[in-house]
Amino acid sequence: MIVLERDEVDRRRAEYRSRVGPAADARQTRRLAGTKDPVADFLFEYYSFPPGKLRRWSPGLNVILVGMTPEETDDPSAYIAVAGGCMLDAHRFRAHRIAYLRWAITYLESVQAREPYYGCFGLHEWAMVYRTDAIRHDRIPLRLGNVGTDTVVSSRPLTCTHYDAFRFFMPDATPLNRTALTRENSIEHDQPGCIHATMDLYKFCYKITPFVISDIMADAFLLAAECRIIDMRASPYNFTEQRLEPIRIETLEGREEYIAEQRRLAEMGQRVRADVLAEYRKLEKAAADEPTGSSRRSATKSHCVSSSRSLD
Repeated sequence: MIVLERDEVDRRRAEYRSRVGPAADARQTRRLAGTKDPVADFLFEYYSFPPGKLRRWSPGLNVILVGMTPEETDDPSAYIAVAGGCMLDAHRFRAHRIAYLRWAITYLESVQAREPYYGCFGLHEWAMVYRTDAIRHDRIPLRLGNVGTDTVVSSRPLTCTHYDAFRFFMPDATPLNRTALTRENSIEHDQPGCIHATMDLYKFCYKITPFVISDIMADAFLLAAECRIIDMRASPYNFTEQRLEPIRIETLEGREEYIAEQRRLAEMGQRVRADVLAEYRKLEKAAADEPTGSSRRSATKSHCVSSSRSLD
């Protein structure tokens, strides 16, 4: 059991908010002004986690906040008062969601262990506008136009491994993919080289908030933001007005650049994935272990210690 004094809590909370706050604040400013950022807004629209919740700090499980009450935390309903302070109560994680935790652990372990694949070249975004005029970012022009974009898709094999990208393919592009992906077989195909599988680590964090350490949440969010930028730079869209230099995957040099970025993001993703997986395992164990009221009171008393230690 780790204990944190109030001044350490304040320091960590401020540090966390300095990492995610600028993006959360910018999103709220755009909403008030009625403006859009097609790159950054993705993290708040496709990933439906509000900026206000993203700003909430959590120490994670097995941490006592010394001298604090649940009401003084960022998520009072998730905490329980204990001798000397308060702490997150894993038993407030809904019991019916333990099955999800177990599925997610299996999924994350499978992706973590799989060999990364670096041959997709980000063509999922191109397949989403194949042979159609109804492009997703209607205010952002296609770099090569409709005909040029269709030619790139037709000239290379589609090898997407991520269902949540594949499901947005245009009908004519779907049969061109090497594998027919489904929601059910995603655990068999997702792999660590995929930018979207790495981006989704952010989703795995907020699905168990506040039972995930906020430092890990920030790591996953900021990594997702990097993935989104590379995804759009390699897309068929022209984001030069947004100061994003294109990765021209229609050329050999562009494909080599994309692979280099994929490798960089995959290496970062594997480290974050290991951290997220550890949090899921910790929560599954704590949530599934239902102590009696008397044993819980005894346990919380025995966990209160006088020294203060920091999280690793």
